[in-house]
Amino acid sequence: DGTLNRAAPAVLQTGLPMGILPMGTANDLARTLGIPDDLEAAADLIAKGGLRAIDIGLVNDHPFFNVASIGLSVDLARGLTPDLKRRWGRLGYAVSGLKVLAKARRFSAWITEGEDTIRTKTLQIAIGNGVHYGGGNVVEESAEIDDGHLDLYSLEMRNVWKLALGMRTFRSGTHGAWTDVRTLRGREFEIATRTPREVNADGELVTTTPARFRQIRRAIRVFALPEADA
Repeated sequence: DGTLNRAAPAVLQTGLPMGILPMGTANDLARTLGIPDDLEAAADLIAKGGLRAIDIGLVNDHPFFNVASIGLSVDLARGLTPDLKRRWGRLGYAVSGLKVLAKARRFSAWITEGEDTIRTKTLQIAIGNGVHYGGGNVVEESAEIDDGHLDLYSLEMRNVWKLALGMRTFRSGTHGAWTDVRTLRGREFEIATRTPREVNADGELVTTTPARFRQIRRAIRVFALPEADA
């Protein structure tokens, strides 16, 4: 997904359709679009020429397909080294995640949507444009990559190990049911923090807070199954 993230500016600029061969560690965008892991099957899908128009998120004008986030995911991205990915594959996310949780601390943040601003203390704020991220987690159970809005969640629990015990809910996107997980849905958000914090977009550290998150509707065409079949 990091490779696709780096290709996104050129795809946006040219308007050319994008083909995906899922050869990375997480392949979250491919999973969202129903693109098979088998490379021959994925290539056959491209050859058939079916296109799906998808939304793309922007954080401080840096594009992202899946999720952009502040907090735990930044430390996770730093800890998920190429060597760890080679040795553990997708399990590398869990290995790195446990190390990150052991050192996690909440930070102050201001979340603005329109005229409304919320001040909170949080472990992580994530804004999803797509569905899957982090090796198969789901940003919100009803999210789609062409639904015209961004899904935000903020992890505000004081006890970080409560988060560890409930990690299975992130696989289904039902973590928003927790009382200490704030969820919002909108077209644009602004996040400010007391001191600048890095932003992770699709596994790449691309900018810092203050950060403006927005979306371009159906901005990119991808060779994929039709929406009803994805």
